[in-house]
Amino acid sequence: MSGRGGGRGKPPVPIREHMAIDVSPGPIRPIRQISDYFPRRSPGEGPAQDRGGPCRPPAPLDTPLGSGPAEQGYEADSCDSDDTTALGTLEFDLLYDPESCTLHCTILRAKGLKPMDFNGLADPYVKLHLLPGACKANKLKTRTQRNTLNPVWNEGLTYTGITGEDMARKTLRVSVCDEDKLTHNEFIGETRVPLRRLRPAQKKHFNICLEPQIPLASPSAMSAALRGISCYLRELEQAEQWELEERGRILLALTYSSERRGLLVGILRCAHLAAMDVNGYSDPYVKTYLKPDMEKKSKHKTSVKKKTLNPEYNEEFFYEIAPPELAQKSLEITVWDYDIGKSNDFIGGTTLGLGSQGERLRHWLGCLQTPDQRWEQWHTLTNQLPASSAFAP
Repeated sequence: MSGRGGGRGKPPVPIREHMAIDVSPGPIRPIRQISDYFPRRSPGEGPAQDRGGPCRPPAPLDTPLGSGPAEQGYEADSCDSDDTTALGTLEFDLLYDPESCTLHCTILRAKGLKPMDFNGLADPYVKLHLLPGACKANKLKTRTQRNTLNPVWNEGLTYTGITGEDMARKTLRVSVCDEDKLTHNEFIGETRVPLRRLRPAQKKHFNICLEPQIPLASPSAMSAALRGISCYLRELEQAEQWELEERGRILLALTYSSERRGLLVGILRCAHLAAMDVNGYSDPYVKTYLKPDMEKKSKHKTSVKKKTLNPEYNEEFFYEIAPPELAQKSLEITVWDYDIGKSNDFIGGTTLGLGSQGERLRHWLGCLQTPDQRWEQWHTLTNQLPASSAFAP
């Protein structure tokens, strides 16, 4: 009996072999986005062995059959079958110093990160963001560790100008990414730490599993929301209470001099300003007004600091004014990016007075109620542009 091909006695080609020859002439590579969700079994291993056993990271795309992480010197801790554990773990320390208003973040190490490159490794780095807030203005970043799934950084990152209000309402987002020189960087995993969990002047150690980026679920999809979506929605509700975008911080010193009978304003420094130029920096300077000022005689302006988001000024301005009159005034602070040949860009501003709230109000009242005492305080700059400062001279 002859086959269809015309060759006498030649067996027919099975349909699976025929499809493999026609469609995929080379080795078949698994699709990473799909294969990551399925366990990899060795020959003879049944489904029952997957339940409750330790999970292993998926083999790289170029790994030949019969070889695995053990042959490549890769070590991973045992973990449950939760999807988030496949992303790896991150170890770091947090310490808040209320006296200097600084938040110290020490990124220690990561273990068992998800492979992101074709060689089965990754080029990981860590990014920090304070939420809610402008990510570009408060982003901090570690150096990149090359070709590793178990990077060690031991690198310290510091946020300056973090007040008690910030500690009560802000969340620190810690994300691990893979750096790619030819394409965009890839997200590996993240974790979020509410700063209210920290105790002042006490270091807190974290060793936690990374989680996937949490999307905003639609109301119809709430039944299938990812783990942690309730925390995300609570954070979103808190962010809606702060509609103004943060543009950085400024450290001010106020002193009312009874001898000179006037207000002494010290512009000390700024931190984490928003970048306004294409080089990723700004050329910032600060303006102050004592309002209301119908004749516009109260303007003072600092020097310009080139190419920096953390300028130091240490400059002082004096307003001669009596205490009863000062109580009816407000101090307007604005920060601008200096540009040659075109109008300057507004970075951020804040106002201190009896009509302000929170730390701004306490700072102003402390200056009015205790003459000859120096009051220093960090304040948040927002994108709210006062009408009187719509144009920067």
